[in-house]
Amino acid sequence: MLKSMTGFGRSLLEDSGISQAWEIRSVNGRSLDIKWRLPYPVRSLEPIWERLVRKNAIRGRLDISLTLSINREDIQPVRFNRELAEEMLAEISDFAEAINENFIPDLNRLISISSLWEDQALEPDDEISSLLEQGLAAALDDWNDSRAREARLLETDINSRIMRMQEWVNIIESRAPDIKHERFEQLHERINQILARHQLELEEGRFLQEIALLADRLDVSEELTRLNAHLELLRDLLKQGIDAGRRMDFAIQECFREITTCGNKIQDTQVQHLVVDFKNELEKCREQVQNLE
Repeated sequence: MLKSMTGFGRSLLEDSGISQAWEIRSVNGRSLDIKWRLPYPVRSLEPIWERLVRKNAIRGRLDISLTLSINREDIQPVRFNRELAEEMLAEISDFAEAINENFIPDLNRLISISSLWEDQALEPDDEISSLLEQGLAAALDDWNDSRAREARLLETDINSRIMRMQEWVNIIESRAPDIKHERFEQLHERINQILARHQLELEEGRFLQEIALLADRLDVSEELTRLNAHLELLRDLLKQGIDAGRRMDFAIQECFREITTCGNKIQDTQVQHLVVDFKNELEKCREQVQNLE
C-alpha cells in the first residue's frame, strides 16, 4: 500500500490500573530515524518497541512519545529510598547530639528531597510490557491510516500530472517527423541559395551526407521510447506502493534527462514550450514524491 512519510497517530488506553497515551508524529526523511520520549521506568522496553515500529516504517523521521500513569499497588514505578533517609536522619541526630541541640525530624521536609525518590525500571517480561505494546500498536495503526489517506491524495495528484505529461510526449512524438521534414527542406533551400549565388550545382551525394547527419541530430525516437517507459514505471510504482518514493524519485530524474535531450535536439517553438511545461510538471511530481515512503 502506498503511504506518505508524513502522518500523525494517537492512542489512549486504560486497563489494569495503567493509563497510557501514545503519540506518533512523522515527517520526511532519507532514512528511518526514530526519536523516543519515554518515562524512565519503561525505557528498558525501547528495543522491543523499536522492532515493532520498524515493521511499520521504511523511512522518515518519527517522534514517538508516551505519557504513562500507573495506579497499582503491585507495580510502583517510584520508590522511596528508606535506607538513605534513615542514614541521613541518623547522621543529623548524631550531629545535633554533638552540639547539644534537640533534633525533631520534619517528615514533610524529608519527603520533599528529590534524591530520596528513585524511578524503577520495569523488566521487559513484566505484565505491563504487553499492555504498553498494545497501546503502541494501536497508535501505529492510527498513524498508518493517516499516512494512507494522505498517500491517496498524492497518488491522485501525481497520476493526473503523469497523464498530462503522457499527452505532451504523444504530441512531441507526432510532431517530430514533421519538424525533421521541415528542417530538411530548410537545409535544401539554404544550400541551393548559396550555390546559386556562386553559380554552382548541388552535389547530391554531399547533400545526402548532410541530410544523414541532420537526421541523426534531430532523431529523438530513443529518448521518447525511454520517456514512455519511465512514465509507465511511475504509474506502476504508484499501484504497487512498495518503497515507491525512492524509486519514483529516480524515475523522475531520468525523465528530466530524456526530456532535456529532446528539447536540445528539436529546436521548435511548440516543442520548446511543451518541454518547459513538462519540466514544471516533473518538478511538482518530485515535490509530491518526496512525501512518499
